Amino acid sequence: MIPIYHFLILSAFLLCVGIVVVLTKKNGIVILMGIELIFNAANINLIAFSQYDPSLVQGQVFTLFVMIVAAAEVAVAMAIILQVYQYYQTSDLDEVNELKG
Repeated sequence: MIPIYHFLILSAFLLCVGIVVVLTKKNGIVILMGIELIFNAANINLIAFSQYDPSLVQGQVFTLFVMIVAAAEVAVAMAIILQVYQYYQTSDLDEVNELKG
């Protein structure tokens, strides 16, 4: 059995990498990848902590809901990024400085 602190270290690493990516990158698709890393860090924590109570499966069920919401979020965000790219011819979010109503 793998100790829980291995999962927690992996989760903390993924969370830190995801936050750094979101704060430093300017490309919309790369920012989405950073957000997905943050979601995966939370999922690892949920699964790791639910491992200690095998009779309850709330951690696994909540992880499935997080994955479903993340997939829907990516679909909507990719549609928005594609529309922004089609209009501005760039995926750099700093260059998108006006909204058209």
